[in-house]
Order: sequence, then C-alpha cells, then structure tokens
Amino acid sequence: MSLIPSLFVFDLDGTLVDSRRDIAESANAVLEACGGTPHSEEAIGGMVGDGAARLIARAFAAANLPLPADALQQFLRVYDSRLLRHTVAYEGMTELLDTLAARGTLAVLTNKPIGATQAILDGLGLAPYFADLVLGGDGPHPRKPEAAGLLQLMARTRSVPERTLMIGDSVVDFRTAVAAGTRACVCRYGFGHHDFPMAELRPSDAIIDHPLALLTSL
Repeated sequence: MSLIPSLFVFDLDGTLVDSRRDIAESANAVLEACGGTPHSEEAIGGMVGDGAARLIARAFAAANLPLPADALQQFLRVYDSRLLRHTVAYEGMTELLDTLAARGTLAVLTNKPIGATQAILDGLGLAPYFADLVLGGDGPHPRKPEAAGLLQLMARTRSVPERTLMIGDSVVDFRTAVAAGTRACVCRYGFGHHDFPMAELRPSDAIIDHPLALLTSL
C-alpha cells in the first residue's frame, strides 16, 4: 500500500488553472499577424505542455507557416499582456489546496516561464499556498519531463519519492513523476490529457475528473 503523500507538486496550466483561452488567443494573434488562419481553442490546448517555444512552433507547423525567428518573443509579448483575461482556478481548487496544505507541503512545477507563473498565481490568490516552492521552465534545471525540477523540490522539502505526488494533466507530468520515482495523479479535467497513454499508468497512480476527487484517491 502506498504511503500518503506529504509533498504535493502541481503543474500549472490545465491542472491548477484553466488558462486555455488566454493561451489560444495569444498564439492565434501571432499566427494571424503572420498571415495564418487561427486554430480552435481545443487545438491550441493540445499543443500545450512542453513550453512556449514548442507551443508556438507547433501552432505555426499546424498552420503550414514558416516559423519566424522572433515568433516566441511575439507570443510571450502578447501573452504577457493578457495572462488573466479569462484564466481562472479550476472549480474546487481552493478547497483542495486548503485541505492539502493541512496535510503536507505544496509546490508548483511548470514549463511556463516563472514570471508569467508568478503573475497568474498572485493574480488568482494562489501564491500563498506555495511560498517559494515554485519552479518555472526558464530556471536552471531542464524542463519536464526531465526529473531535475521535481527532484530539486523534493530535496528542498526533504521529501522522498514514496511521499511525493506529481499532479498534472499531461503525459509530460506523468513521465516527470516516473523519472523521479514518485507517484502521479492525472487530471482528466485539464486540457493536456487528450493523448495520454493509459496503458503506462502504474498501480500507485491516480486519475481524477475533478480537483476535489484527489482527496479520495490518496
């Protein structure tokens, strides 16, 4: 039987917050400025997970457009101006974080740049739950699914793999957990689970369709 986790590490987009519309509108604004046809919000959501550079490259490739040298800079400039237009915490998230904070330590590990991450957490009132345990994709460690960021959070909190849970909506988060030897919780309510390889799940992993379902899956 698995030990109850004491370190809960959350992905950001599609896990803590529903940011799909703001991301999609920002990517489409860059595409349209370059003469491309915008993608659906769902299509853009399926491109999220490996960092902004991969997202914008996928968006241009799907539109059959050459990738401008400054496409990433364009996207980040547009997105930084509208981070919180439509982005919200998922329903039940505050209640979940309140409950988990009484049981252990909370952290965020995302491939999103740290500046945008902190702005979203601050703007939605979520930052106090995580203190200084927030790592972005532009830090010194490799992005997920490399395990370095998760291992760093474990070292800083003196946690061990058996007491650590990586919570995310995509295969990137799952493979980060596998690489670090921790359990994983897959959030099917998010927008990154569409191509998740269910056959790879381990007996100790969990799948949830609502944030509060995590409380009964531990």
